[in-house]
Formats: sequence, structure tokens, C-alpha cells
Amino acid sequence: MMEAYRCIRCGERYPASTHLWRCRCSGLFELDERLPFDPHAIQYELKSLWRYRAMIPVVAEPPVSLGEGLAPLIPLAIQDVEFLCKLEFLAPTGSFKDRGTTVLVSALRSWGIGEVVEDSSGNAGASLAAYCAYAGIRCRLYVPKHASGAKLAQIKAYGAELIPVEGPRENSARAAQEVSKTSYYASHAYHPLILEGLKTFAYELWEQLDRQCPDAILFPTGHGTLLLGAYRGFVDLQRAGLIDEIPRLIAVQSRNCAPLYAAFERGMDEVPSDMQSSDTIAEGIRIVRPTRARAILEAIRQTRGEVLTVSDDAILQAQKMLAHRGLYTEPTSAVAVAGLLQWTRRPKGTIVIPLTGSGLKTPTLPP
Repeated sequence: MMEAYRCIRCGERYPASTHLWRCRCSGLFELDERLPFDPHAIQYELKSLWRYRAMIPVVAEPPVSLGEGLAPLIPLAIQDVEFLCKLEFLAPTGSFKDRGTTVLVSALRSWGIGEVVEDSSGNAGASLAAYCAYAGIRCRLYVPKHASGAKLAQIKAYGAELIPVEGPRENSARAAQEVSKTSYYASHAYHPLILEGLKTFAYELWEQLDRQCPDAILFPTGHGTLLLGAYRGFVDLQRAGLIDEIPRLIAVQSRNCAPLYAAFERGMDEVPSDMQSSDTIAEGIRIVRPTRARAILEAIRQTRGEVLTVSDDAILQAQKMLAHRGLYTEPTSAVAVAGLLQWTRRPKGTIVIPLTGSGLKTPTLPP
């Protein structure tokens, strides 16, 4: 049972149901305590990520679930490079975001929250809108005006209030944070419960690989929540004595927006203050200042990982190659595949790539 958050900067504790989205000192929240992984507590009869309910710190009964999780894992080969694809784009709203949203919205309903606000470039907003609709929670989304039309249409379809914001992605976040003074800020980038849902990615891989782990995983990385959630899941498995080593975690960014690459290459713990970005086809990871950059960089270094960058042309070609093998993903999903094809130091062994979002959200392909 979850009882409190703590600030990672000053250590102050807050009740889990607080309406604050970060500490008064501006530090980020983490759970005060995380539940250990117990393989004997897996509810195998549940065909969703809630089979790991004993490891998820939410007391809602029943949880707000649309059947998310248990994404298929299939083999693929492109240009003689063999890897496994975890089909996260088959989630209820078409992206991996549903893993975190089901946990967060379950908590919101248990706390009696009736209205939320969020900022999103598309997938996180669509996920929150869907789960809030299912839970009967009003939802207001601030999105960049340039976001994908298909994603905006999806958000509208769920009945959420959609508020386009001019300018770069950061403007949407500022707008949502401003109105959070009177509404609950259900942020996929800030809320610690999001990571508690995303850690189940690691649990599932462990199960699907016969209680083993891959040698490396490549993630398209903007805010980096899936990479960080997976890292925490593998740490849980290691602490439970179920795996010896955590897979190498590889972040792949668009060359047009690569703040984590800049920090990693310079040996920094935070994103350089002078970072800027330009347009990229991978709109889902166009994030100049990842909220948990320090934790992401630490996870990458702890696992002997790397940060790679790829061009928009390489992303579009990877998207096309995936589609020609039956996997229609949005460009952001193809970022990790493009990275794998260019990764000069890729290890022998099992490599996994999560295909994070459906191509139906951005229905275009290169000729």
C-alpha cells in the first residue's frame, strides 16, 4: 500500500494524494517506499499488467484497466540484424503510455479526484483521456498546436477538452502547470506512479524470455519514462535474486533533439543549459529538457548503456522497413530500430526493441 512521496532534493515527505506535483523546493517526487518483486505473487490468471498487482502500490479495487500489458514479443530481422520486437503499439490506446496511465488513474479514482489537467504531444494525452473517460474523470489536455492531427482527433474522441498551445512543446507544459493550481496535474513526466506502471515492461520481458533477460534494449527516448521504468523493474528482479545482470539500456534520440546524448557525451549528470532543438519527424521524443534526466543518465551508465542519435531520414527508412514486415508504427517507434542498424558496438545475444506507438496515429510513410 502506497502511503507517501518524498522529495529527491530535500527529503520532505508528502501524502500520496497531495495535489502538489513537485516539492515546494521544486524537487521531484519519488515513492517513499517501493514494493519488492515476488514471483509467487504473480496472478497468472489475469491477462493484463495487473497480474503484478502485488508489486503495484495502488489500493483501488478494481483498478481502472482496459486490458493493457502482456504485449507480444516477436522475432524480426532487418539488414541481417536480428532482434525481438515488443509490440507496445497494440495497447488499448495505441501506445506504451497505457502502462503508466492505468496505475495513475486507478489511484486518482481511489482518491476521489474528479478533474485532471495534463500536457502532451499526443500519446500520453490520448492515454489519459481514454482512461479518465472509463473512470468518469473530467480531463483537460494542453497540446502543442503542431501535434499530429490523428492524435488530436483521438483525444477529442474520448471526450477530453483539448486546448492547443502555440510554440514549442515546453509551452504546453507551462500552461498545464499554471492551471494545476486549481486542478490535479496528472503528468506522465512528473508523476511517480507512471513509473510504477512502466516497470511492468521489465517483468513481462522476464516472463516471456523464460525468466531470463535480454542482453540489450533500445528505447526511443524523449522524457525517457519507459527506459527508466524498465530499469526499475529490472532492479526489482535483480534484488529478488531472479537475474544476475540488468540488460544494457540504450537511449536513441533524434539528431535534431538530443539533449541526453549531449549530456552523456560530455560526462554530465544533467542536460546542458544551452540545449535547443529543431523540428524532427519523431515528434513524440522532441523533449529538450527531460524531467528525470539525471535518473535516466544514471540508469544508462549503471547498465553500461549508451545514447545514440539518428537522422530523420534514417527514422523514416526504419519506419518503412518495419511496415514492409507487417509492423506499422509511428516514426517515433522507428527511432530505436534506426539506432540499432547504426549501432557499431551492438553485442551478441538477445536484443529487444519496444515498438512504442501505432502508425495509425501518424498515417504517413516515405515513398
